[in-house]
Amino acid sequence: MDIRNYTQSDEAQVVDLWNRSCVFDAIDVRKFRRQAILDENFDPSLSWVALDGETVVGFVFATKRKFPYLERGLEPERGWINVLFVDRAYWRQGIGGQLLERCETALRELGCKNITLGAYSPNYFFWGVDPGNYPQAVHFFEKHGYQPLEKHYSMEKDLHGYQIPENILERKASAEAKGFRFVGFDYSYTLELLEFLKVEFGGGWKRNALIAMQNNQAEDLIQLVLAPDGRICGFCMRAIDGNPMRFGPIGIAAAQRNEGLGTILLDVQCYEMCKKGVYHMYFVTTDDPGRRYYERQGLRVFREFVTYKKEIE
Repeated sequence: MDIRNYTQSDEAQVVDLWNRSCVFDAIDVRKFRRQAILDENFDPSLSWVALDGETVVGFVFATKRKFPYLERGLEPERGWINVLFVDRAYWRQGIGGQLLERCETALRELGCKNITLGAYSPNYFFWGVDPGNYPQAVHFFEKHGYQPLEKHYSMEKDLHGYQIPENILERKASAEAKGFRFVGFDYSYTLELLEFLKVEFGGGWKRNALIAMQNNQAEDLIQLVLAPDGRICGFCMRAIDGNPMRFGPIGIAAAQRNEGLGTILLDVQCYEMCKKGVYHMYFVTTDDPGRRYYERQGLRVFREFVTYKKEIE
């Protein structure tokens, strides 16, 4: 068995093995390139393949930021293991442990003091470990000292024949009587929206909206709430990764969060999606309070993730 750094010639075998190993998260070559190889922080020296002869039987890649990410900067003490998998026929031969050790050693030498599994923004494949679909991963990483932290939930809702519920229409009319307005984005809101998102929610939200604007898609993807004074106080968008069904983020300014505007905006966006022929909505992650809120709005959990972290000082 040989372990060496990943090279471009490994691409087809790695993607094929990914789809045989991470069976609930199939990808194609384009997605692999977009979220891994073409990520600005991808480093071949933090990526390895395990080989049996010329056959790839294991793969891992880790990330250490080389370029700052918005207000998070370089996060110099933090590293990520984006994905690790081994061909099932080669389990229990220590291959996964060797790949993991390579990552941990390299990240430690680069100054990392802790490692997070998945959850690398902005190009994560996994928001942690999925204990329902990959129970063997839970055992493997806990055996190697990774500690479970928060639980996160992926949720979804069918939108065929969607109609805004009567009680929400009544709440919307009441909000409008107070002077609030629910409108689709147009480019006259460009600078105000970017500043609003940066101040209220941070650079990641601003980045999502900015990309939609740059791609001339913002008018199709973004819904806004305007306060009685005409200023933006609420925001929702979809398709932040290019998938038209992906919902969110959604948020209301802190000063207006007691008005029930978020629930109205959620339904407005769902209705707009249905009108455009998008008959399913989902999002990747929310916490326990978020899960309970969205369940009241008719969404259901379809997947769970657990955040795992290890101190390596």
